[in-house]
Amino acid sequence: MATPYLLYVTQEGEILEEPRLQALSFGDRPLKESDLIPLPDGVTLSMMPDRLAVGLKRSGQRQVLPQSRGWAVAALLPIGYTRTLLPAYEKVPDTEPLPFFGYSAVAGLNGKLYVAAVKTDEVRKWHPRAFNRQKLERLVHEKQEAYPENRIIGQHAHCALDYSCPTASNLFFERWEMAIAVSPGCNARCVGCISKQEEEELISPQDRLTFIPTVDEIVEVAQSHLKKAEDAIVSFGQGCEGEPLLQWPRIGKAIKALRQRTDRGVININTNGSNPRWLQHLYDAGLDTIRVSTISGHPETYNAYYRPLGYTFDDVKESLRRAGESGLYSSINLLSFPGLIDREREVEALLALARETNLRLIQLRNLNIDPEVFLPRMPDFNTMGKALGMRKLIQILKQELPEVEIGNFTRPVTRTMSAAPTAQ
Repeated sequence: MATPYLLYVTQEGEILEEPRLQALSFGDRPLKESDLIPLPDGVTLSMMPDRLAVGLKRSGQRQVLPQSRGWAVAALLPIGYTRTLLPAYEKVPDTEPLPFFGYSAVAGLNGKLYVAAVKTDEVRKWHPRAFNRQKLERLVHEKQEAYPENRIIGQHAHCALDYSCPTASNLFFERWEMAIAVSPGCNARCVGCISKQEEEELISPQDRLTFIPTVDEIVEVAQSHLKKAEDAIVSFGQGCEGEPLLQWPRIGKAIKALRQRTDRGVININTNGSNPRWLQHLYDAGLDTIRVSTISGHPETYNAYYRPLGYTFDDVKESLRRAGESGLYSSINLLSFPGLIDREREVEALLALARETNLRLIQLRNLNIDPEVFLPRMPDFNTMGKALGMRKLIQILKQELPEVEIGNFTRPVTRTMSAAPTAQ
């Protein structure tokens, strides 16, 4: 097998090769050909500012490229691909944290570019080519003219055009999964929150929602989508807001009003699952699917990342248990950081969580964060056993949980009061 070699990026943004040095991943692990796949369509190569590129000499000695040659380079994967290894680098002292992206290790191999990743879902509905910019701008303009007073449309116009958010864009394309943001507040303080940071040196890449929409605004936006859209999903809980469950009375009234108008489509919530009683009201109102965000099945790891306010990990598990009992198609949004979630303790805890709550789907989501911001805030990895690798983790999940889907996206499913919701 060929040996993957180092890539780096010049200050001008040109990707260059250093074939004399073997490529490394984070922690100075040498990359192997079996770790890599060709760069997928839709990937972005990113400069890692103030991070020097490092590789391995044939003698086995680590070598750092000088700053004059450029910086380390990483890949930002399209949705539908899960990274398996982080990039190696040497940080320049006293520099700012990296922007909030999901950095993946890259390498050259036989004259082509490769990335440490695995395809984990079908990407057609999420590929950039499905979101034509010129058409999107026209549709945004038309929708805003038709509903000039609806603040949700204004919020998601911003998210679609300025952040290229797929679910915000789908509101205007009138198809697939559509976003509805409802909550400016939150009851967690996630280390990697993309819309609000407490620490001055960490800059959130998105603006947080600043208003609470009315029930009428929610229904006005959602009803036509449910009635008309292909594979229609209306989703509460988006990256531009806090925790939607804090607005559960408003969401519950909106769900009831929507279901009085149509039984078509799926109503979903993306939530931290912090209050089982509030969620039960939404289950009873007609919620179809739920996706609960977590980084782990172990409370110590969960608490270190989410830093919950007024709830516990037991509440999260109870919310998922009740979802299954109420006939919802339940999933978790598993924030994936290689070297953490694939450790023996974490794998065992994840399997236990899935079995205890009768999960139907595990959605893998690359955690967007600077490793050196993330790692000091997590429990000691030495207490978690050996890192098995992301590919091995996925293999174990498929073997041990054959009834649980592994993917990246919410499914257009139909709620049923039986124990086994079925796909449309």
